[in-house]
Amino acid sequence: MARLRDGKHPYLSHGNPLAIAHRGGAGVYPENTERAFRHAVNLGFTHLETDVHVTSDGVAVAFHDDALDRVTDREGVIAELPWAEVQRARVDGTDSICRLDDLIGGFPDTCFNLDPKHDAAVQPLADVLVRTASLDRVCVGSFSDRRISRVRALVGDGLCAGMGPGKAILLVLRSWHLPLTPTHVDVAQMPVKAGGVPIVTRSFVAAAHNLGIDVHVWTINDPIEMNRLLDLGVDGIMTDQPDLLKETYIERGDWHPANE
Repeated sequence: MARLRDGKHPYLSHGNPLAIAHRGGAGVYPENTERAFRHAVNLGFTHLETDVHVTSDGVAVAFHDDALDRVTDREGVIAELPWAEVQRARVDGTDSICRLDDLIGGFPDTCFNLDPKHDAAVQPLADVLVRTASLDRVCVGSFSDRRISRVRALVGDGLCAGMGPGKAILLVLRSWHLPLTPTHVDVAQMPVKAGGVPIVTRSFVAAAHNLGIDVHVWTINDPIEMNRLLDLGVDGIMTDQPDLLKETYIERGDWHPANE
């Protein structure tokens, strides 16, 4: 997979700002389910976000929590259960859990933002990316810089890479005019604040853009805040409310043909 002429990864090339459905749009349908993902795609979203866990027999699944307990009708830690058990669980009592390879294969024209939640998920995630030949439409982000680096080492430099806390701190410090530079990063996917301290500021966005790094913000469900961040120049927003984000983009003239 080749980078585009402007150096961007194809994942980032669908027209800014990107609209990204967090967990498929967790505020509308049960999170991380095919129904939620399908709703966002039917709205015209080209980008979906989900998390990756792995079962005891090595099956990568699209699921946020370590355990089934919070959102399904069953209990147990996913890493300690085989896929035969996990697939019996129903999110909100109605929807099955998605295998990652089925999800990526089932939406062949859609981009995915993937977060391996544990070290054990790294190899199965990399295997899925290679097996589905989906590097040009996947970005991997994580709260662990090491996990992102490990996925990159397994699949090659064609991966669109986010940043974990270590590299995020470097970028924040650069926005404070310190000569520090995070490397091997395509996009900074950040919360608005951390510990009450604003992170996504105008100077942060400028510092990232000066390094050729895009800025995506999560998880934004309020149209007023969506507009404020877009006015700062962010390159994408993740939301649990895809309907609201689409409406906001349309009102601003930011809903690109590529999103339809």
